[in-house]
Amino acid sequence: MRILYDSRDEQYKTPFGTLTVEQNCTLHVRIPKEIETKFVQLVLEKADADAALEFPFSWADSEGDYDVFRCEFSIDARGLYFYWFRITARSGTFRLFRQGRDTNMEAGERWQLSVIPADFTVPKAFQGRVMYQIFPDRFAREGETELRDKLRPFVLREDWGGTPEYRPDPAAGEILCNDFFGGNFRGIQSRLPYLHSLGVGVLYLNPISMAFSNHRYDTADYKRPDPMLGTEAEFRALCEAAHRLDMKVILDGVYSHTGANSVYFDRYGVFGTGAYSRGEASPYYKWYSFRRYPDDYECWWNFVTLPNVNELEESYLDYIIRDEDSVVAHWLALGADGFRLDVADELPDAFIACFKARLRQLDPEALLMGEVWEDASNKSAYSVRRRYFVDGELDSVMNYPWRTAILDFLRDQDDGSALGEAIMTIAENYPPQVLQALMNALSTHDTPRILTALAGDFEGSREEQARVRLSPEAREQALERLRFAAFLQFTLPGCPCIYYGDEAGMEGCKDPFNRGCYPWGREDGHFLELYRSLSALRNDAPALQRGTVRVTEAGGGRLTFLRRCETQRVLCCVNRSDAPLRVEARRCLLSRNAEAEGSGFTVRPNGFGCFEL
Repeated sequence: MRILYDSRDEQYKTPFGTLTVEQNCTLHVRIPKEIETKFVQLVLEKADADAALEFPFSWADSEGDYDVFRCEFSIDARGLYFYWFRITARSGTFRLFRQGRDTNMEAGERWQLSVIPADFTVPKAFQGRVMYQIFPDRFAREGETELRDKLRPFVLREDWGGTPEYRPDPAAGEILCNDFFGGNFRGIQSRLPYLHSLGVGVLYLNPISMAFSNHRYDTADYKRPDPMLGTEAEFRALCEAAHRLDMKVILDGVYSHTGANSVYFDRYGVFGTGAYSRGEASPYYKWYSFRRYPDDYECWWNFVTLPNVNELEESYLDYIIRDEDSVVAHWLALGADGFRLDVADELPDAFIACFKARLRQLDPEALLMGEVWEDASNKSAYSVRRRYFVDGELDSVMNYPWRTAILDFLRDQDDGSALGEAIMTIAENYPPQVLQALMNALSTHDTPRILTALAGDFEGSREEQARVRLSPEAREQALERLRFAAFLQFTLPGCPCIYYGDEAGMEGCKDPFNRGCYPWGREDGHFLELYRSLSALRNDAPALQRGTVRVTEAGGGRLTFLRRCETQRVLCCVNRSDAPLRVEARRCLLSRNAEAEGSGFTVRPNGFGCFEL
């Protein structure tokens, strides 16, 4: 007989998941009577500290062959904790750790428990909405744009839909990323009715500030839109039009570095104001770290075109956050509804906390999302344990762990058990309000497009990746897998995020081939139909928008999970096994390869369904 404890079962732990400061938590442990337990203690160890808290259990009940012990406690300091149990019995004292989803004496890992601020809120207007990510240069082009102030050299291409340039510039001998297809604000605004028909509620735009490159992560002027995209007035008009259709607009904030060709650094003397061109006479000199002025300076991942900034330099904090017309205030005043922080792991916690406080001061309903690739609840970066949730810094993060788990499941590298574990790990480790606002993406500007990723791993040189086109057979197989991937994306908690063009059937390997032009007029109707139906399902089902999640079966090619809110219970099922899956439910909301039978439904092999209980 084993000792019984499951942190994800309310029989053993209430409430589920994270705690707020001084919130009561109740634990139950079931220990076989044959052990003759004398004493049970909860041991809570604070992450990256020697401090530990201990709380006693008391005998609560007897259930057959088990004694039930109960512990009620609260924690008065926010932070990340790990816990285990010390059990004293007739045979001696031993420790109880977690091992997988079972428990095992003297083995395994500790359980995790985050204690978050009691006033930590996430804007409800963002929770559960369908999100749409746009790479601005490649989404839509409308009218002509004044290019007089565009940083040079650049190439404005007229072959919309052509292969993005990936070869080194003959003169410079390096890849400049300076080929533009001319996507702009007016183009995005002209397509808002299309996005509205797709059920989109949040637009996330990759960087729009003035920059040299087409990706615009090399900021030249934080407060000025890139001339290729349009004017401030056109951005304001875009936001106003989006708001009329009940869409929020989130901007990409790039604050760990600037461009070398910028107002602030000015390596090439274009502006006459920067730290490189004017040295200590520049108001921006203290933003940067020169090891030897002017050519030896700290830069992002050793790219000399991306000099790092000192984020906690007072003048930088003033400029980006605290001034009356700071970068944050500037874009919010023009209509933005929040920010996504690029490379959040490389921004100090103090910077993020300051940013969040100012953001909420200016707009209590604005969202702050971070780019984090791992489990953000326990992430350590550069030897520092991050405090994204325990200090209430971020409202949301990009949910790459679920993307990885979904890909593994659908590429037959997992039978569903790892995916089920990944779902519940994030659900348990993240604050519930954060869970409902996660950016759940299958593709982004930093990953291969989902259709290509589901077809296989296409490694090799850029020339080889540029030539990758799926055969009709491979594309059909990838589409079959995408049906399941998108179903999971739209039924799990958070914000399902469509990377522009995925709904049109776009393919593409790694950057820059995942950043092609949207194929207006050449969309693949199979994909559009899929995404429209899933978006409609999502927007019509309260349990899918804001409900809790509990995995009820995972493994053997099957995955089922329950979404539940105050007014609705929905069971989501994926069956990739060889046997039918029986579901007792009163109605089907959406299904593939499922049939009504008797008092319920049967999901056939290679089928999925969403059923209201």
